[in-house]
Amino acid sequence: MALDSDFSRILDQYSDPASAQSAQPQQVEQDFDQVAQQAEPEMLQQGLSQAFRSDQTPPFGNMMGQMFGQADPNQRAGMLNQLIGSLGPAVIGSILGGARGNAGGTGGLGGLGGLLGGLFGGGASPAGSGYGGQAPQLSPQDAEKLSPEEVQELATRAEQEHPGIIDHMSRYYAQNPQLFKALGGAALAIALGQIAQRRR
Repeated sequence: MALDSDFSRILDQYSDPASAQSAQPQQVEQDFDQVAQQAEPEMLQQGLSQAFRSDQTPPFGNMMGQMFGQADPNQRAGMLNQLIGSLGPAVIGSILGGARGNAGGTGGLGGLGGLLGGLFGGGASPAGSGYGGQAPQLSPQDAEKLSPEEVQELATRAEQEHPGIIDHMSRYYAQNPQLFKALGGAALAIALGQIAQRRR
């Protein structure tokens, strides 16, 4: 893709971390919108992935919970289905098993543990639950039953069990950049800075 002059000018502003951090949040959001429309999906994904991993942003689970809290029901279902689908039944079983062992029942996962347990046949043996390797899908109605805190807990556990989840979710957010905007200026500036560095 040929990068036009506006695209290059915007990214040049974020190639210096000091000037990137001094940018006004509203300007950062506008710049992110423009870059998200013009950047190659892989370039955008790599920028988002680095923002998720940055020590200047909250932990991955916290950011997932924040984005979930800002999303509409369809977006929430999409986020959860991407997260759950990328983990696979063995990891889900481990998360559910750990939650049961930690606090009885589904522990800290609350309503999400109940939904996951129901989707995966009670969670006792998800690998043998017979869904043919394709994770069951949560509906927008299912997603509405969950709190951002429950999603934060799932994402935190998912990262512990499967560190590649950040790259998987970054691909999803590169296709849905409006969801990533919920994280605000600092995370957007970091993503733009990473895109600027990768462009060189």
